Amino acid sequence: MIAAPDRTPLTRDFFDRPVLEVAPDLLGRTLVRRGPDGPIALRLTEVEAYDGANDPGSHAFRGETRRNRVMFGPPGHVYVYFTYGMWHCLNFVCGPPGRASGVLLRAGEVTEGVELARKRRESARHDKELAKGPARLATALAVDRALDGTDACGPADSPLAILRGTPVPADQVRSGPRTGVSGDGAVHPWRFWIADDPTVSPYRPHTPRRRSA
Repeated sequence: MIAAPDRTPLTRDFFDRPVLEVAPDLLGRTLVRRGPDGPIALRLTEVEAYDGANDPGSHAFRGETRRNRVMFGPPGHVYVYFTYGMWHCLNFVCGPPGRASGVLLRAGEVTEGVELARKRRESARHDKELAKGPARLATALAVDRALDGTDACGPADSPLAILRGTPVPADQVRSGPRTGVSGDGAVHPWRFWIADDPTVSPYRPHTPRRRSA
């Protein structure tokens, strides 16, 4: 008999570690989104680590701005950014204040609130696609910039929480280059995923955007 996922909330100490320790350790954990339409929970299956000033791929590489300010704050808080004028992406801040490292949540399996996720992701052909990719994950969970700075290790009524879930054994964790990262940051194998999980998104290298004539 398979044991039910552990519903114990993760503490701030979990996130107050180097990002390359936190990122693979997030696999198998349960992310809960509470909202007026009801809760949704998903099992995290794919993440990417971004290491602040040490990482050209990080939004915090060149220092603090209005957009990335949350990354420089306490661990366990949520950093939400808007990209390509269309999509939101959800990250967890890691390490001590000022370190500005974080983990991008790339994919997950919706385990509770599937009907609600389907309403938000009507284009999904199968349930495994509901949160398959960072923009899809954020859409399924109704994540936008209003949640930027949310304390996921805070009060019980927080709109976002992270639970212990079912940690993934090390031999089931895979790593490789991050999706869409260019330049020096492209060489880091800081994307982590659960082997053979159908909700993991396909890897795509960076493709330069062409300027229109």
